[in-house]
Amino acid sequence: MADPARVKPESGSFSETSKPADQIKGSSDGPVSISTTSESTATRTNTKEDKKRSAEHTTAAAGGEEEEEGSSSLHTPASKKLKVEHEKKKEKRQKVDEDEIQKMQVLVSSFSEEQLNRYEMYRRAAFPKAAIKRLIQSITGSSVSQNVVIAMSGIAKVFAGEIVEEALDVCEKWGDTPPLQPKHMREAVRRLKSREQIPNTKHKHILFH
Repeated sequence: MADPARVKPESGSFSETSKPADQIKGSSDGPVSISTTSESTATRTNTKEDKKRSAEHTTAAAGGEEEEEGSSSLHTPASKKLKVEHEKKKEKRQKVDEDEIQKMQVLVSSFSEEQLNRYEMYRRAAFPKAAIKRLIQSITGSSVSQNVVIAMSGIAKVFAGEIVEEALDVCEKWGDTPPLQPKHMREAVRRLKSREQIPNTKHKHILFH
């Protein structure tokens, strides 16, 4: 049997004699606990993870900004093209309006006195907007804006002008002389309806076979 004094402790075994005195003894409050070291290591790992997350967040934000910049750079040429096209259309409209004004000035300057008086009467003639508004409201049953009233009064003026022009042709064809009579107006309306230039107000019964 071996002498216990000569037996050496194993290298892997835990023994209190192998520890130094300062490790065995704790502070004045008590022995040192292992949980404090584990908590310190956990806080270190947490801080590392927080740093990684913040770095990932910043890289993601930078990538999003780059994507937005890329998308904005892709959209800018299209918007510029639209602006250029819009400006070109405006210039064309202005040129067309100027050409029409010049042509109208040349035409009016070549009018005779009678033609000029008739043109002035045509420009001054207009349907009363209050009557047009009452008529629209009685048909639709709802109030309408002033722009709708102006548009409808202009359309009514054009419609009346077409009927008068056709009535003058009827009067000339029948060998009559102006002023126009109701028979000329009725014949003009009949002709325009036959050519489908006036919408039919009568209700059509559609039969399904």
